Amino acid sequence: MPSRRTLRRPAVLGTVVCAALAGGLLSVQSASAAGTRIHDIQGRTRISPLAGKQVGDVPGTVTAVRAFGSSRGFWVQDPQPDNDPATSEAIFVFTGKETPKVAVGDAVTVSGTVTEYYPGGKDAGGQSVTELTGATWRTTASGRPLPAPVKLNPASIPARYAPDAGGGSIESRTLEPAAYALDRFESLEGMRVSVADTPVTGPTNTHHELWVTATPGHHRTARGGTYYGSYADPNGGRVKVQSLIPFSQRPFPVANVGDRLSGTTAGPLDYDNFGGYTLQATELGALAAHTPAPEVTRKQTAGELAVATYNVENLAPDNPQAKFDRLAKGLVHHLAAPDVVALEEVQDDSGAKDDGTVTAGVTLKKLTDAIAAAGGPGYAWRSIDPQNDQDGGQPGGNIRTAFLYNPQRVAFTDVKGGDATTPVKVVDDHGRAGLSASPGRIAPADPAWKSSRKPLVGEFALRSKPGSRVFVIANHFNSKGGDQGLDSRFQPPARTSETQRTAQAKLVNTFVKELLAKEPKARVVVAGDLNDYQFSPALKTLTGGGVLTDQVTRLPAGERYSYVYQGNSQVLDHLLTSKALAGADYDIVHINAEYADQTSDHDPQVLRLKP
Repeated sequence: MPSRRTLRRPAVLGTVVCAALAGGLLSVQSASAAGTRIHDIQGRTRISPLAGKQVGDVPGTVTAVRAFGSSRGFWVQDPQPDNDPATSEAIFVFTGKETPKVAVGDAVTVSGTVTEYYPGGKDAGGQSVTELTGATWRTTASGRPLPAPVKLNPASIPARYAPDAGGGSIESRTLEPAAYALDRFESLEGMRVSVADTPVTGPTNTHHELWVTATPGHHRTARGGTYYGSYADPNGGRVKVQSLIPFSQRPFPVANVGDRLSGTTAGPLDYDNFGGYTLQATELGALAAHTPAPEVTRKQTAGELAVATYNVENLAPDNPQAKFDRLAKGLVHHLAAPDVVALEEVQDDSGAKDDGTVTAGVTLKKLTDAIAAAGGPGYAWRSIDPQNDQDGGQPGGNIRTAFLYNPQRVAFTDVKGGDATTPVKVVDDHGRAGLSASPGRIAPADPAWKSSRKPLVGEFALRSKPGSRVFVIANHFNSKGGDQGLDSRFQPPARTSETQRTAQAKLVNTFVKELLAKEPKARVVVAGDLNDYQFSPALKTLTGGGVLTDQVTRLPAGERYSYVYQGNSQVLDHLLTSKALAGADYDIVHINAEYADQTSDHDPQVLRLKP
């Protein structure tokens, strides 16, 4: 069987019991009550009222078995539910690395310790999973019918996502499954659920996971995904799908956004820290492929300057040649050979080896050679080598932004003085705005750029239009690492990384204002992977004062995305323009993010303007 992601700790004891044994903070109580049933264990909140206690002879039917990895065990569901919609009727029995000797359809009575397990650790902010650990069980019958799965569909999933606790925990709140999607899922924890003829909204990843939506009419994108348009609505119909069926019996489907899982997909509803509520399929729908073709944008006219942004995802010389070739095809064919390309995530010449190398000439030459071989122009490049291990990203990789440009159509204005630590300044250039260094970096010593990429500024001009200077600022703001997930037990979830991006946006906004103060009609393009949404505080700060227009806001809502994360199609990459470029033609070119087979996890964008 192919390897699968390890979701749990290798120890058999759950985290509550481990904490008790290690710290003496909790005592495991022998409180086994005759007649305890699963809904008594699950209770009406996210935390079991019996957490930390022993329960005995809890009856149920085995509905599924996880027989691989370090998180083995089985799900048990009570065929005699109560009348309370807030209480789940199923629970996971955790056996660690031991394969449980049970079969689907076995009637069992289980004894063990009630444990609240937090995938990824309690500090990560996610939900907990109520489990039985240190368990023993007795099989009383076999071949019992399984409880019918609860159908996940628009009628069963509330439109509102989660209660607002002002950023506090919702664990102690009584579940309201008719009011909130997160509460609905929690009330079904461990129970058999199903989706039918469901659209794929997140492509199959390397861990054999995909995302579907049980509310297919909600925020549909133009190409079949689910559009994420505000913090207020994270699209509660999204569900991750994994498979409990051995891959030798049923290979996991390789699906793209726009495809469907036809028929019924059913199994217990699990939860993990890699995407939230997860349908562990014991029955897997057939793949119905309806993948939209990768897009191709139009070529710029003779009088247009085409500026693109492309996150090339940790591009390094030791990457397979096929990656360089596919990036080249994307740039030449799908993006129609833009005149200027702002690249993000270009690694140094030794890749992820942390050996002090900071140059990236080998990486960039390998890419430009592949572009030429694909029939593209002979791109030149400009970049500034960062200080070693100071710009974040993969350790040792020294990722940076870089400019590619076509010297046959575009002139680059070289002004010496730009290096890793010297800030670029706006200077007077015969009554117009100029740069003290080109390329140059914006405020590289400012704390806002700690462990993050510094913006790269350069001055370009179309050779056919003397005096048509355009300032391009290539960016790669800090990542969302450390933020709580949309499905966090804290609602609304904390977005701690947002503070740094907002500070970074303020610095770029200030630099643009300085350009415009010197030359009110300066043509400025701010490009790159800003790691944030068009409605975020960072983007509001970046466009503050009306100095920049975020071009993505001019698109129809169903086309505003460059990245797909956990089934949400969303914007992370942006092209913004100053007022002098108000008539620019803008296109997000969907060639990567929606596909299981992708060259990068980002879609590139291109802007055609008349300087």
